[in-house]
Amino acid sequence: MFVVDAHQDIAYNAVCFGRDYRQAALKKRQLEVGSDIPAQNGFATLGLPEAIAGRVAVVFATLFVAPRSKRDAPWKNVMYDDVSGAYRLAMQQMDYYQRLTDEDARLRLVRTGEDLDAVLATWDKDHSVKERQQGLVVLMENADPITEPRQFEEWYERGVRVVGPAWQATRYTAGTGAPGGLTPLGRELLDVMGSFGALLDLSHMAEAAFLEALDQYEGSVIASHSNPRRFCDTDRHLTEAMIRRLAERDGVMGVVMYNAFLRTGWKKADGKAELTLSDVLNVIDHVCQITGSAAHVGIGSDFDGGFGFESVPAEIDTVADVWQIRDGLLRRGYSEDDTAAILGGNMLRKLRMALPAR
Repeated sequence: MFVVDAHQDIAYNAVCFGRDYRQAALKKRQLEVGSDIPAQNGFATLGLPEAIAGRVAVVFATLFVAPRSKRDAPWKNVMYDDVSGAYRLAMQQMDYYQRLTDEDARLRLVRTGEDLDAVLATWDKDHSVKERQQGLVVLMENADPITEPRQFEEWYERGVRVVGPAWQATRYTAGTGAPGGLTPLGRELLDVMGSFGALLDLSHMAEAAFLEALDQYEGSVIASHSNPRRFCDTDRHLTEAMIRRLAERDGVMGVVMYNAFLRTGWKKADGKAELTLSDVLNVIDHVCQITGSAAHVGIGSDFDGGFGFESVPAEIDTVADVWQIRDGLLRRGYSEDDTAAILGGNMLRKLRMALPAR
């Protein structure tokens, strides 16, 4: 049993805050004492040593860029003014992942089923902790770096296997805070993505666009980091109808472990201890009840994606503590098989559908 985390902004943390993913989260906190980084992005929770200790075998690692904003946002180093800027900034992050995996044997880019099998083989009982390898699956969050739909082929060749067309509104789709549907360019992009068998990430898509994409896209779908709207009542999250439609397509949604997404109205001033892993389990239970099975929910932590240690449930210090979800599910009566599916198997099922064999 291991964890597949379907959303971590690893390259964003490197580009915006100089955080080296290979370094322990606790070491990052020490190095950042006296800096403004914790105020901008929270106290670090991500680090490869903690991830391996917590049995996080596969991560969907993002390419995240944002349209230029008038406000001084923490992600100012990844803001773009035009398509060429979006492309350049995302390619910079792609190069970061390539360097990480070239330089550290503990990391491997997952482009094929063969890559995935090689990573997972290091997690069997015959391998020691020191031999474990983590797989990075590249997920583009916001499709504006795709200069035109046909250009997706270049990104696919570089290793992008998952695309979320939206963040806010993009050239391809309406998104968070911007209601509407797919654009004509967005419909064309889905056709091109489908021809490559890429995995479509519906997180951040506006409700109309979400439903339209489910109708059009014939490939595999997930919502990498979205919670039920029952717990966080904004357009960033999914209604019960949206969750059911996702399940009808055999999709999987990844639970975000951000307190503000686990309870409507939570603010940092309320304190970390206001929410616990029980709140995470309640979200998982809710999705299982709506869909009638444990096959459509997984983990999409979004750790260090604009928030940190101070804004996640009380029991979570670093990414290593996601493993505690296992014990919580078992205590609630989930079977070993269902628990394994929620922790990683469901996302792994969708990923395998999107990977070429070799």
